[in-house]
Amino acid sequence: MNNVMIPYDIFIKMINYHLMGEKEEEKDVVRFLERKVESMTRHEWYAKSKTAATEEERERNRRKYLDAVGMRQDFRW
Repeated sequence: MNNVMIPYDIFIKMINYHLMGEKEEEKDVVRFLERKVESMTRHEWYAKSKTAATEEERERNRRKYLDAVGMRQDFRW
């Protein structure tokens, strides 16, 4: 299992939200987790674009990654 690093202040907000029931922390926690999942997904696509078993799979993941980071079509190789 991999580890996921998060900033200390977000960790405290997550504790306050989940354990203490402070609902005002929800917006910050949800926003951070959404960005973190997107970042992890982009990283996975990038890694697979370099290490996938077949050339087709590498190219498919390369395109997913470039689409996710907003690389324009005319700027790609």
